[in-house]
Amino acid sequence: MSDPISTHGWTAVPRDAATVLNTRQEIKDPSAHRVQDISIPQTPLANAVTEYAKRELSEQTFNHSMRVYFYGRALLLDHFPTWHFSPETYLLACLLHDIGTTDTNLSTTLMSFEFYGGILALQLLTKELHAPREQAESVAEAVFRHQDLGTEGKITVLGQVLQMATVFDNMGLHDTLISKATIEDVVKHYPRNGWSACFAATIRKENGRKPWAHTTKLGEEDFPRGVEGNEVMRRWD
Repeated sequence: MSDPISTHGWTAVPRDAATVLNTRQEIKDPSAHRVQDISIPQTPLANAVTEYAKRELSEQTFNHSMRVYFYGRALLLDHFPTWHFSPETYLLACLLHDIGTTDTNLSTTLMSFEFYGGILALQLLTKELHAPREQAESVAEAVFRHQDLGTEGKITVLGQVLQMATVFDNMGLHDTLISKATIEDVVKHYPRNGWSACFAATIRKENGRKPWAHTTKLGEEDFPRGVEGNEVMRRWD
């Protein structure tokens, strides 16, 4: 994969997840995937970002980030076999997508957490870790837009997978796409530990401090209530 557009997930796909799902070449039931069967990139860059995420994020947020990685990989294997991009780039996006939600980062800026988080991700990857520009910018773009749900326009394929996996873990959306056996194994390795209540509290914290926050587009109270009411994940919370 030498083309940076395809390698780092820049290929444009519909922003509307329903459109993406309706245009699948094959519709099938999800398979049971185990964590041990889905590789985690072990490159120096991936390892450095993993250590950074473990250091900066709470255990609950780090576990969520890793669940998003495995759910996204499962989505690709079962439903989008023709979508190919670097697992390393996807892992970086997963690990950094909520970096803006830490207590320090929420209070450091007036910006919405996704946008500040994208800037932090870009700075980390380019200035400190010297990642390729196309890779770092793809990660930042996905972080900026991981809550940019909607029906119009396009999004990068990396961003679409990150979105779908995130809303699955947070709200139980697209619940027919990932098997209960996959959830069971992923949660065994990366427990939720009350993630629904934790993330709902983070949403309310940001919206309280920043009533202009981008998160409010999802509904100032509808969104945190939707996270708290995640019936798909309730048994594992």
